Formats: sequence, structure tokens, C-alpha cells
Amino acid sequence: MSERRYWLETLGCPKNRVDSDKLEGLLGADGFLPAGTVDDADLVVVNTCAFIEDARRESIDVILDLDGRRRSGSRLVVTGCMAERYGEELAQALPEVDLVAGFGASLAPERSPVVLGRRPGRRSSFDLLELPRPPLTGSWAYLKAAEGCDRACGFCAIPSFRGPQRSRSLPDLVAEAESLVDGGVQEIVIVAQDLASYGRDRTTRRERRQEPASPFGQRIVGLVEAISDIAPRTRLLYLYPSSLTDPLVDAIVATGVPYFDLSLQHVSRPLLARMRRWGEGPRFLTRIERIRSLDPLATFRSSFIVGYPGETEEDQDLLLDFLEAAQLDWAGFFLFSAEDGTLAYDLDDQVDHKLALERLRECTEVQDRITAARRDRLVGQRRSVLVDTAGVGRTVHEAPEIDGTVRVPPQLASGSMVELTIAESLGVDVVGVPDPLIPVKVGAR
Repeated sequence: MSERRYWLETLGCPKNRVDSDKLEGLLGADGFLPAGTVDDADLVVVNTCAFIEDARRESIDVILDLDGRRRSGSRLVVTGCMAERYGEELAQALPEVDLVAGFGASLAPERSPVVLGRRPGRRSSFDLLELPRPPLTGSWAYLKAAEGCDRACGFCAIPSFRGPQRSRSLPDLVAEAESLVDGGVQEIVIVAQDLASYGRDRTTRRERRQEPASPFGQRIVGLVEAISDIAPRTRLLYLYPSSLTDPLVDAIVATGVPYFDLSLQHVSRPLLARMRRWGEGPRFLTRIERIRSLDPLATFRSSFIVGYPGETEEDQDLLLDFLEAAQLDWAGFFLFSAEDGTLAYDLDDQVDHKLALERLRECTEVQDRITAARRDRLVGQRRSVLVDTAGVGRTVHEAPEIDGTVRVPPQLASGSMVELTIAESLGVDVVGVPDPLIPVKVGAR
């Protein structure tokens, strides 16, 4: 029997990246080998994103592009969020696709055009969250702590297709982290849809009564401490602001990677209430100021939705004022996307698209200036830099794939940790150089 080969394209968030790693392990167990190019593959798989309209459009564009490039006789399979959320509708809209496979559905069936995963009344053939992960290479890796979300944010459809939160056990996460570090990974980036709520679904009622102020905070704190004992660097992504307790802040600072990715979405209290979200600008600023008092090197990233139904000029002014006051290192701005099945889908007071786009541009211009200034402040300072690939590295201030990078001498080995001086700022990127008077330290934390 000739060798069967696959090509796997991954779209969307880091959680999808972890899912794809596990799907590759599954395909390997089924006898498939990775293909060098799309037209060498017997099986072409697209792990899709369905978070907002732009992501769905990108997924469809990639599917059609791969269909045009695959060789005759190969099979095109669509999996991931779009497959789970739209299933039959997607199969009918894209006759080019041979199989639409939801979460936990086999990629191998050759008869049915649709195999859904965790839908009611259907049994999954495997659980992506609990699948073992094949060995990885590289300087960093994502560690997926949980799947799904228990929140009911007005704009988000994730709970409808990812389901309620399911946390992995601490021993399983520790074992995976140990395996990653043994394989050469220097930085572990812990991810989940609502990471600060890790372990809430594993917390008993008795434990919640014993910790009324923060019924599940200790679970994430324990996870951070356990992983930071294993990995040279531990980074957290996607923290809901109300769950950022003092013990969690202290645990993050203690890792030596004081990087805070806070999912704020906006700062206007009435608008956040309409989003079914917690908080307001002054509370966020107080939290940021406290963290900076603990560690002046703390780095902050956030994301904001612009154009949510009911958003006013006053709300926009509050957001712009907040950006100036908070001086976040990194921020992303997204136009509101009306998602079917969410509270906001048919809310009144929809914001005109052109007006929302203008507000997004205003926010982006302000934040671009702030980010450039924050990067300029690094010039002349020494930092431990993790070399990801030849000529490219990161300090604790940059998360992989989403932030800027450090340009480093190309002769530095990938996976090494070196002490460099930041010599120049180039917008979002900076340049790191060895100090000729100070020996380069490899392996520094």
C-alpha cells in the first residue's frame, strides 16, 4: 500500500493551533504522513475559524484556494469551528468539499458529506481536548488548559458551538508541559477561551463556599505556579478582567513574565452592561496601576470592540481617553460583527458601518502612537531574548504571533535564551545586539 499524505491548514486562534497539533497526531496514528505541498496530499484538511464574519470569509477563501490547488483524487475536509457551527449549511454551500467534520468527528469517512461532533444525540469518535499531543519542535508552544466558555457575552457565539467550559486536569497539563520542555520548548503559553476561570468546572460546591471571594481563583494560580516550575518562561493569554484576582496577579508577576492579556472589550460602563460584560474604565486603570506598582516592567495587551449596538460618541471618547491614560503596550480593535444566535444580533441602535470604521481608525491611530512610544522606551535596556528562529526573538514583552519581535544577530541559535541590549526601535519591532563588554549568557531566564 502506497504512503498516504495529508496537508493541514490552520486558521484562527491559538486554541485552533493546539487542536491541529492533536489532529496531526491522530492522522499519524492512522498512517498518514505530512505532505510537502498541497498537491502532494491525499487528504487536505482545513481547521477553520468562525468567530466573526471576517474570520469566516477568510476560512471560505482558504478552502476554495486549496480546492483549486489540490490534485485530482485527493479529499478536501473542513473541520473546526465553522464545521461544528454550520455543518449541513456549509456542506451545501461548498460542494467542492468532500467532508465537513465537526469537533470529535473522524476525518476519514468517505461516504457521508457531514459528520458532526458533539451535537446532542451524536457520539464523538474522540475528544480533542483530551487527545495526546505529538512531540513538538520549536522555542515555544501553546498549552490548552480548557475548552468552551460559561459566560454569556452579548456579542459572542463561542459557547453555542464550543460548549460550556471543560478544564483539563492539572496532572495532565503538567505532564504535557514536561514533555514540551523535554523536547526543547523554552516558553509555554497557556491558553483557553476564559483562562482565568480554569478549573471552575472542577470546583465543588464546598470549595466555592470556602472561597466566597474567588471560588475558582486558586485553580488557575496553582496551574501558573506548576507550569512556571517546569518552563523557563510561562505566559498567559485571554484573562477576563473580573477574574484577575490579587493572588493571580502575584502568581503571574512571580513567573518573571509579567505579561497581562486582558479581555476588556470596552470601557464604557453602560455599553459593557449591554455587552453583558463586567467593569468600567476607572476599575481597569486602578488594576493596571497596581500591577505596574508591583512590577514596572509589566506589559499589557487588550482587545476592544468598536461599533457595538448603542455605542455613542461619549462611549468613543471614554475609550480614547482610556487608551491615553492606560498606555497599553499592545491593543487590537475589531468592528462589531452581528453573530446569529447572540444577544447583540438584533439589538436596536445599530451603529452605521462607516461611523464604526471611523471610530476604529481613531482608536488605531492613538494606540499605534502609544505602542511606538512604549517600544522606544526599551532602547538602551538589556533584556533576556528567546531566539525563535534565525534573526528573530522575543523578550517577556512580546507574545508569539500577535506582538512585535526582536531582531537579533542571525548566528544566534534557535531556542537559545540570550542577554541583549535593545539598540533601536522600528515601530513594533526592536533590534537587540550583544554588548561586546558583557559575555552573552545562554540559558538565562
